[in-house]
Amino acid sequence: MSNPFPRRAPLRAAPDASRRRFVTGISAVSSAVLLGLGSRAALAGERPPALDPSQPAAASPGIVGPSPQADSPSHLEIAMQPVNFTGRPARAIAVNGSTPGPTLYWKQGQTVEISVSNQLSDASSIHWHGILLPYQMDGVPGISFGGIGAGTHFTYRFPVRQAGTYWYHSHSGMQEQQGLYGAIVIEPADGETPAVDRDHVLLLSDWSDESPAAILRHLRQSSDYYNDQQPTVSQFMRDARANGLRNALGTRRMWNRMRMSPVDFSDVSAATYTYLVNGRTPDDNWTGIARKGERVRLRLINGSAETYFDLRIPGLKMTVVAADGQAVRPVDVEEIRLAVAETYDVIVTLPDARAYTVFAQSMDRSGYARATLAPEPGMVAAVPALDPKTWLSMADMGDMGMDHGDMAHGSGSPMAHAGMQRAKMVDDGSMDGAVAARDGNGNDSRSHSPGRDGRMPSRPIERHVHQAPGHLGAAVPGTASIIAGDDHAHGVTHAAHGTPQPVDAATGTAIPAELGTHRHGAAQSASSSSSSSSSSSSSASVDMRVAHPSRALDDPGPRLRGNGRRVLTYADLHTLGGPLDGRAPDREIVLRLTGNMARFIWGFDGIKFSDAAPIRFMPGERLRIVLVNDTMMNHPIHLHGMFSELEDESGQFLVRKHTINVQPAKQVAFCVTATEPGQWAFHCHLLYHMESGMMRKVVVA
Repeated sequence: MSNPFPRRAPLRAAPDASRRRFVTGISAVSSAVLLGLGSRAALAGERPPALDPSQPAAASPGIVGPSPQADSPSHLEIAMQPVNFTGRPARAIAVNGSTPGPTLYWKQGQTVEISVSNQLSDASSIHWHGILLPYQMDGVPGISFGGIGAGTHFTYRFPVRQAGTYWYHSHSGMQEQQGLYGAIVIEPADGETPAVDRDHVLLLSDWSDESPAAILRHLRQSSDYYNDQQPTVSQFMRDARANGLRNALGTRRMWNRMRMSPVDFSDVSAATYTYLVNGRTPDDNWTGIARKGERVRLRLINGSAETYFDLRIPGLKMTVVAADGQAVRPVDVEEIRLAVAETYDVIVTLPDARAYTVFAQSMDRSGYARATLAPEPGMVAAVPALDPKTWLSMADMGDMGMDHGDMAHGSGSPMAHAGMQRAKMVDDGSMDGAVAARDGNGNDSRSHSPGRDGRMPSRPIERHVHQAPGHLGAAVPGTASIIAGDDHAHGVTHAAHGTPQPVDAATGTAIPAELGTHRHGAAQSASSSSSSSSSSSSSASVDMRVAHPSRALDDPGPRLRGNGRRVLTYADLHTLGGPLDGRAPDREIVLRLTGNMARFIWGFDGIKFSDAAPIRFMPGERLRIVLVNDTMMNHPIHLHGMFSELEDESGQFLVRKHTINVQPAKQVAFCVTATEPGQWAFHCHLLYHMESGMMRKVVVA
């Protein structure tokens, strides 16, 4: 039998493609321990390095009084700029000489006219994230316009129809990762806004000295290239002592059979990232002035390429008053998970004249961004320790037939933190649960198969809605079970699983699929979805399928459950004023979020962007979009040009957003009214997922 703890390759070196095979036999355990195989473990709760309080940071006074719209720039210049975030010189893409770019202050009702000049050697663009505007001004090359060529300029002109906190970023190549982003603050036309004494923008982001192309190349080489949290020999021995050798091995065998990892939280980590607040590293400690007794609004923006941040201010409660620019019923929380591209407005009141740390740890707990609120420059507060690096649990997998009663857990192991359970196997060798099984050759071993040609649908499943308003449609059809896995597969870390055959609602016929390669920003084919030039099967781009996804919106998510803090969930958010359109939806579109971690291929319904037909909305129609996450990753899904009105589990309107996070093995539904004609992007806002195919074009016509 092979070694249960294969040696992981070091970061930035050719990684071991078989690392997810945690255990394939017991005979090598003792030799693994004797040989000391495995690399260093990242300790849960390890305290970040101490900072030098003798080095005062520059302090921002924020905005006191009306927003400075008169000073907001009407010309933006995109150019390379030398930076040093890590102690090594690098080059970033700056806007008007800074990264992030300048904060733009607008007022609802005005007409914005901004000239953008591109001084790069490559084409560029600016997308106004969450802003309602004519599609020609949306800034997505290949969909809404041709881009801004090197050495040329483009003038954006559009009316400002909304208020709140938003942001802008490039939609060309991977320039967003290189620094081309900034904040937008829009004052309401009537001036009505929560009364505050001071206003600060906190723009969170992730920076790497590596080029985005290098990062993507590494992820395609091995999807866990930047993951330094894989199970180690010493961790296994701790689990064995706490829970017994059989149970410890059983847990690892289970993950191996499912070709998944219990530590797949993020694609990219602090192994290459430095986390920033307003362009400042934790050591630089961005500081915002906030004095005793003041009500201070913090406009929180996650402008990162890949990183989810769990943000809190120890000692202060945060009152959430807006989500994605839209006013919500105030709710008090202690911690917020900001998905990539989301924005939240919170109000804090300082009870005393001391410093408070704004602590935003990455979801994978590999690092953090840090800022300070203080009455005077140079004041600092304690920096919390990173939370424990617990494992994903069965709850994150849609309760895939696990036996929850046959394992005891110690208090100190990852299994104890995550409630890991040993799999209960059924007679056919698979787990009694939720994902479609495939044999060792990638073929469906059950009756729940794709189309006759073995391919996934190139269009979303559609069905007409004939139910009472406010009632969420039935769950996505299809049930199956987890495959036990092929213990002898080489060079493959995730199984490919089959799906029920989808049917076109209009014709009643099976929907064929197309597979191919994706280049973000390239014009996509508008040809019929039945055409295909690829012979690849669905196994090329689908790891698993969840048949019974959870619809719960009150779950804070992995590594936040039961942490003793009041964590914001979508169930807490209620947009003031109700939905924009009170009509019941006429049509429902189901899209499954799919991926193949081994090949780092992502898509909707197993189809990459370049091979997918457009999703068509009829002008003025009210639609329900159902998203089912068939992966172990969170996905922040962003529809350009129109707001997404998230529904609760019973189909009632909950909150209006421009970006909706979908947790692993979860299902969400939102309604949209197709009032904006044109062509719009619809995609996952994890940059490297979008670059690897998780994108569609929506046509309203």
